[in-house]
Amino acid sequence: MTNLSTSQLEPNDTNNSPDSYLTDDSSSENAISPNDLAKWCNEYLHIDNFKDYCPNGLQVDADQPIRHIVTGVTACEALIDQAIELKADAILVHHGYFWKGEDPELVGMKGRRVRKLMQHGISLLAYHLPLDAHPKLGNNAILARDLGLKIIGALYPEESHPVGNITTCEPITAQQLQSKLATLLGREPLWIAGYSQATAKPLQKIALCTGGAQDMIDQAAKMGCDAYISGEISERTTHSARELQVDYFACGHHATERGGIDALGKLVETELGIKTTFIDIDNPA
Repeated sequence: MTNLSTSQLEPNDTNNSPDSYLTDDSSSENAISPNDLAKWCNEYLHIDNFKDYCPNGLQVDADQPIRHIVTGVTACEALIDQAIELKADAILVHHGYFWKGEDPELVGMKGRRVRKLMQHGISLLAYHLPLDAHPKLGNNAILARDLGLKIIGALYPEESHPVGNITTCEPITAQQLQSKLATLLGREPLWIAGYSQATAKPLQKIALCTGGAQDMIDQAAKMGCDAYISGEISERTTHSARELQVDYFACGHHATERGGIDALGKLVETELGIKTTFIDIDNPA
């Protein structure tokens, strides 16, 4: 789990006064409406700049004042159950619902999840690509920072809001990078040797894109990178790494995407005074 101090978040990245979003309430705790919380997050993450595979923002509106938010990577039933136990009023995640190509019916697993949210007055907010790409608290930005990597550009230079990044660092062996990743993420990454095996040189120019971006290894090779870090691996990725001579580190989709949502929750708590609790539902994938 990524540990992040609130001083590192540079929270005043919005022109809006946090007080303007808070709800007048007789309780001593701050409260905010689901729509106002979504508006604040939408503006901070600049969601209109992205074409995504799912709706970003408020996905389920329970129409109840929010005083306690549970954050997590994915809006699975286990996270919902934890939120119910903690008497949270909202869940804020990276992976929400209503993906392109997904059956629209609220039945089965999805129906059960949404039913629990509504029955317990819990709103759901989700941010996908905007949270991957944010330059301060995005998944890639935080992973790079925590590994001691300096972002020097976009993996796809033509993108104005890049999801993948290119970084540089002091020369490091592949084994040292693998060890740093294991320590940071709490799991041993799968390492496919490419550049280090072909050249016997340390790594210095490293591309990264969290989650399921293994196929961007081709672009990492085009950009002259020594290594590429992502979450998942496909059968073809191994051959690409070896033949393109790019070391590949598959670190887990879930593991590489804990940092952004945890940071967003901490920022909400710092800026809006709304209590947040990050819950990590273990996922080896």
